[in-house]
Amino acid sequence: MNILIIGSGGREYSIGLALSKDDKVSNIYFATGNGATEEFATNIDISDFNKLADFAKTNSIDLTIVGPEAPLVDGIVDLFQSQNLNIFGPSKMASRLEGSKAYMKNFLKNYNIPTASYIESDNQKELFAFIDNLKTTPIVVKADGLCGGKGVIIAPNANEAKEAVSGMLAGESFGDAGNRVIVEEFLDGYELSVFAICDGEDYVILPAAQDHKRIGDGDTGPNTGGMGAYAPTPLVNEKIYKEVEEKVVKPTLEGMKKEGCPYEGVLFIGLMIVNGEIFVLEYNVRFGDPECEILMPLIKEGVFELFYKTATKDLKNLKIKFFDKFAVGVVIASQNYPYSSSTPTQIIIDEIVDEELEQNSHIVYAGVTREDGMLFATGGRVLLCIGVGDSIEEARNFAYSLSGQIHFMGKKYRKDIAYQALK
Repeated sequence: MNILIIGSGGREYSIGLALSKDDKVSNIYFATGNGATEEFATNIDISDFNKLADFAKTNSIDLTIVGPEAPLVDGIVDLFQSQNLNIFGPSKMASRLEGSKAYMKNFLKNYNIPTASYIESDNQKELFAFIDNLKTTPIVVKADGLCGGKGVIIAPNANEAKEAVSGMLAGESFGDAGNRVIVEEFLDGYELSVFAICDGEDYVILPAAQDHKRIGDGDTGPNTGGMGAYAPTPLVNEKIYKEVEEKVVKPTLEGMKKEGCPYEGVLFIGLMIVNGEIFVLEYNVRFGDPECEILMPLIKEGVFELFYKTATKDLKNLKIKFFDKFAVGVVIASQNYPYSSSTPTQIIIDEIVDEELEQNSHIVYAGVTREDGMLFATGGRVLLCIGVGDSIEEARNFAYSLSGQIHFMGKKYRKDIAYQALK
């Protein structure tokens, strides 16, 4: 089978790496990939959807997998399906679950899916009145549209919440993405990431993960796209899995059918657990990054089938096996992340002489380019160190040991990934 992967980050690299080890896969192409994906695949410099569809037909692509949210929201799945091409991901209409936070929150409300109380509006007076009536702080303010995972502000008090609202509506904070704003109550608990793979009718729930959003140890500093993750998390028990299935996944799939856009692809459920009760913080219509990077190595058998049977609406016949292990991913970021871009700098990796470390860890590359055979960190989240072990502690030790083998100017990373599970 020939595979085309849309995207260039760590999420896409990890999917491609997992597929490269599946004996059902012959050739892998990336559009556009990064400086490291060409180690096991072919990068193509095509972004136009029609030209990508032509490439898929010309090169006998059996399955296209869409990594990032933007192409999904822009309708790449609809275009490919209209030309009878197999593609993994939700339609443009279904992608509104991430493309519009207002649509998502209203969907949750309409189908009785547990979530925080909220208001969504483009009227500053209405938003301010809701803020004044909230009895607790902090206050969550969200831009409606896509903001690369950065359109959420946690305001410590009402005045700063109002400033955030004004900045969004004026287009100062997130441009057109802030034309509508959501204000909601802050939920005090712990966050989890649950991924349901759906084909419109059937679904498979993957092991729950926990992401670490903030830049600094102890969850300090600004939010990022994610500084590390681990899975499966012991913070989820069978009761929570069952409630996610009954209160979230099933009503979402039924609701999307009623909306006229059956959900196909991966449904990323951002959860907050408050005193043992589940609340949906958000939906994303693609794999989380860095969660994807630690879920892929946990799949023992059936990684290709997972994507292919979803795209061909045959999940009921999926056979998939997971390792009885844990995975921890540590993001290695550039010097100025997440504040500004950084100067490209060469990446040096020490030779790994420890056989156990070599067998139980690997690198996932994201923000890198290749010049004259050398890899350069080009800013943002540069790469991830992945460790796999029989316990979270063992997996984390492998990930951090690997982190010590990697060097580039200004590298930074959190030292406490998985701390909530180990404290």
